[in-house]
Amino acid sequence: MKDWRQIFEIENNDQFEEWALRVFHFQVKNTLVYREFCEKIGRIHIQSFDEIPFLPISFFKTHAVKHNDLVTKLTFKSSGTTGAQRSQHPVVHPELYEYSFLKTYRDQIGAPENQVILALLPNYIEQGESSLVYMVDRLVKETKNLESGFLLDSIEKVEERYKNALKSGKKVVIFGVSYALLDLAEMGMDLSQAIILETGGMKGRRKEMTKKELHQQLKHGLNVQHVASEYGMTELFSQAYALSDGLFTLPNWMQIKLREVNDPFSDLMKNKTGGIQVIDLANVFSCSFIDTQDLGRIQNGKLELMGRYDLADTRGCNLMIQ
Repeated sequence: MKDWRQIFEIENNDQFEEWALRVFHFQVKNTLVYREFCEKIGRIHIQSFDEIPFLPISFFKTHAVKHNDLVTKLTFKSSGTTGAQRSQHPVVHPELYEYSFLKTYRDQIGAPENQVILALLPNYIEQGESSLVYMVDRLVKETKNLESGFLLDSIEKVEERYKNALKSGKKVVIFGVSYALLDLAEMGMDLSQAIILETGGMKGRRKEMTKKELHQQLKHGLNVQHVASEYGMTELFSQAYALSDGLFTLPNWMQIKLREVNDPFSDLMKNKTGGIQVIDLANVFSCSFIDTQDLGRIQNGKLELMGRYDLADTRGCNLMIQ
């Protein structure tokens, strides 16, 4: 699909559904694991957007989900606890991923060249092959500022770089995994003019807590009015951001459908909590239609995350896992 950049020019729902069907047929032809899944559930010859089936996200742990005939340039792997099987996302066009995250970041967070970006992502660095680290590293480079960068074991330098950035008239964005931001909050730094952007996850380093509890502690400890969040994952090329109200804004080439938790083939009634199914058209050379392990609901066209659930016993989701 040589004209993939047109996906990022989608302006309305009709265009989205037209492109989704086009991408579906492209992937059924060229992504073997998705084709086999669609065949097993009898959804290989579909005519409408609402018929498109969603591949369980667990397939990224057991299969190579990619275009059959294109060479893998790099592979992203999910973070995880020691010994756990990690999801893998083969990448055949890294420039497509970069195009996607740069456009979304600019649209929702701002121009990196006007910012200093600091990253507290130690576990992602340690495990390697992280799509998040790849993204933030490129954003750091886009700032063209020596104050930007990854701070692994030197979080005390955050305050120094923060103050230097403000003196030079730059905005400050701090990406951080949850436990690292809590470490920062416990140091009592005043980062009131920074955008704190948590990427989720205690990664076994701290006791798990709700998003509300986490944000309350971060707001108090860092003296900020709001804590922003990023919704992204190894299996997706696109991200969504929630800046202040906990509701995630999606780019125009990404949509969410909700399903009944106990039936992956049943759409959810409106205004209810359900299983999140993501359509990410930026995943054009892997699979754009993914049934996640997340729960959520839609409010005013935005996504509210409600937690996670176990897909292991869900009917229809393990048809091809041996």
